[in-house]
Amino acid sequence: MIVLAPLIGAVVTGLFGRVIGRSGAHWIAIIGVGVSFFLSLAVFWQIVIGGAAPYNANIYTWLESGGIPFRVGFLIDELSATMMVVVTFVSWMVHIYTIGYMHDDPGYQRFFSYISLFTFSMLMLVMANNFLQLFFGWEAVGLVSYLLIGFWYTRDTAIYANLKAFLVNRIGDFGFLLGIAAVLMYFSSLDYVEVFTHANDMAEVKISIWSGHEWSLMTVICLLLFVGAMGKSAQVPLHVWLPDSMEGPTPISALIHAATMVTAGIFMVARMSPLFELSTTALSVVLVIGAITAFFMGLLGLVQNDIKRVIAYSTLSQLGYMTVALGASAYSAAIFHLMTHAFFKALLFLAAGSVIIGMHHEQDIRNMGGLRKYMPITWITCLIGSFALIGFPGTAGFFSKDAIIEAVHASTTPGATIGYLACLVGVFITALYSFRLVFLVFHGETRMDDHTRDQVHETSAVVWGPLVALAIPSVLIGAIAIEPMLFGDYFGASIFVHPDHDVLTKVGAEYHGVFSFIWHGLWQKPFWFATAGVLVAWYLYIRRPDLPRRIAERTSLVHKMLVNKYGFDTFNDWFFAGGARRTGRMLWQVGDVGLIDGLMVNGSAKTVAWWSGVIRHIQSGYLYHYAFAMILGLLALPPYLFTVWPASIASVCDLVPEMMSSEIAVVPKNNNLKSKHASWASNPKSVYLGSDHRRSVGDFRRKSRTGERG
Repeated sequence: MIVLAPLIGAVVTGLFGRVIGRSGAHWIAIIGVGVSFFLSLAVFWQIVIGGAAPYNANIYTWLESGGIPFRVGFLIDELSATMMVVVTFVSWMVHIYTIGYMHDDPGYQRFFSYISLFTFSMLMLVMANNFLQLFFGWEAVGLVSYLLIGFWYTRDTAIYANLKAFLVNRIGDFGFLLGIAAVLMYFSSLDYVEVFTHANDMAEVKISIWSGHEWSLMTVICLLLFVGAMGKSAQVPLHVWLPDSMEGPTPISALIHAATMVTAGIFMVARMSPLFELSTTALSVVLVIGAITAFFMGLLGLVQNDIKRVIAYSTLSQLGYMTVALGASAYSAAIFHLMTHAFFKALLFLAAGSVIIGMHHEQDIRNMGGLRKYMPITWITCLIGSFALIGFPGTAGFFSKDAIIEAVHASTTPGATIGYLACLVGVFITALYSFRLVFLVFHGETRMDDHTRDQVHETSAVVWGPLVALAIPSVLIGAIAIEPMLFGDYFGASIFVHPDHDVLTKVGAEYHGVFSFIWHGLWQKPFWFATAGVLVAWYLYIRRPDLPRRIAERTSLVHKMLVNKYGFDTFNDWFFAGGARRTGRMLWQVGDVGLIDGLMVNGSAKTVAWWSGVIRHIQSGYLYHYAFAMILGLLALPPYLFTVWPASIASVCDLVPEMMSSEIAVVPKNNNLKSKHASWASNPKSVYLGSDHRRSVGDFRRKSRTGERG
């Protein structure tokens, strides 16, 4: 029922939305996801709190090929139970929030159908016990994200954004599919347990991708799988789709960025820890890619003016932190940050949506200011989310982010130093753009027009209610979960870490409780970097609001590079999209116009027309023309006869002696075909003349001269 309840809600609201109406649609969808959440909570209590054994069972066999079964099944362990609770709770809050945000939208029922289907797809992914079902959920969340990003399909920007997301994820999914194919090829199974059990046997296996170069099988598999994670979890260079996904309605921005699609890649790598632990090369690549994403995507948040895009780039940066943790073999820290991030990022997006509602769909933070007087609940909840995002001591983000920084600092994986520096400086950047948003939106002088100022007010309870509900775990969940998740046996056998890579054990040796961790954090670099970021943001946007423009003018080259997002979109549009268009245009000109239309269709017609034009002059209708042609024929005949005829005569003369030595068999008319075949078989040189006697050619001639009848 955990996976079926959202699916039933999606089907009913999608197919019967007009019948059940708007109210019926949101009640059915919300009840479906609510049932899924409470059942997930019960499973979490049994598996994680109660210590029950993990559940691993196949529901049915989809097909069998080459002796390999392809099944649909579920694995419910500590990792999947945690993800189930996070996904369903955040999705439930988003469903409730949607009632207020989308109440005037004509696609109301359709939207509820999509987000329920999105929840179902993500649950299928995290509950899978094999690669086939994982891939199903993987593709399903990609499909539904395409539908949701382009929900307002009458907008050109929305269509561009959903196509961009779909195509970029196809690149990642191609690598992911190759990785699954490699698993199937070498393990002859897609079942998690079977693959993980035999992973050590494949640790030393080498394969040759091209002649003369050998690669570790585990490295190839892990890198291919990680390409898929780069697409779904928006890591450089496959990150370009995520900021544009803001073209969809705000509730889906929260769902994509907090608990569903972008977390799929992080979850997948953590699930595949028994494979990744066998390849230091793969771990190093994961760590470095995460570091690049965390640092450089954070910088882009500094120059964004759309309130949702600022938060979107913070998602990119925080996903980089999680990826760094994966590369450092701190899988538990990555999932811990995924969980805390899901709560405070959903909170930030929904708070942004509340601001957008209050500002009558104005999204430019330069046109806001002073909103804390008009929207106090939205302001305080957004402030809580921002403190959690920058890792302020005591908030959920503080425990998870500091744990990642400490873990990567203790790691010996190649590239760990780069990861540590990127994460450390990233704390300052995160604090700067986060409180730039807070100060420009909620503090300072108001910059909105008079009409908007007169209309702005706090949103309804159905909107701010989910904000309050998400603000609570954004503060408390870190302190509650840090010890069991990071330094206890919370995940059991669901996550495997090689003893040589176990950095969290080193960090845990200095852990002495929650309050000690907070006190320790007050004297560490991350806290001072975060404090510096907040102070700089206050000085630039409250104390001296004229400085940001002057800094941008003096550093115009850097500012332009950041505004242009390092040129990724420009390059992709010119090289990939433009290249595809140019290739298509060339194939059209050469293939369609030149070869098919020009040569084959029009060319054959023109050839027939040309020959017809030549030949028609022969058929003039004048008698003297035909007489002249006959004379030419007669004149040409003697040379032909003298050239060809002697050779024909010689051929006939060569055949005469052979005929003289041959026999002619005369077969009666009533003789059947079988006797004819027998006569031929006994004397192949015989000739059948219709008599019942076999005679030689000489006899035939002799009797002919004497007048005898043959």
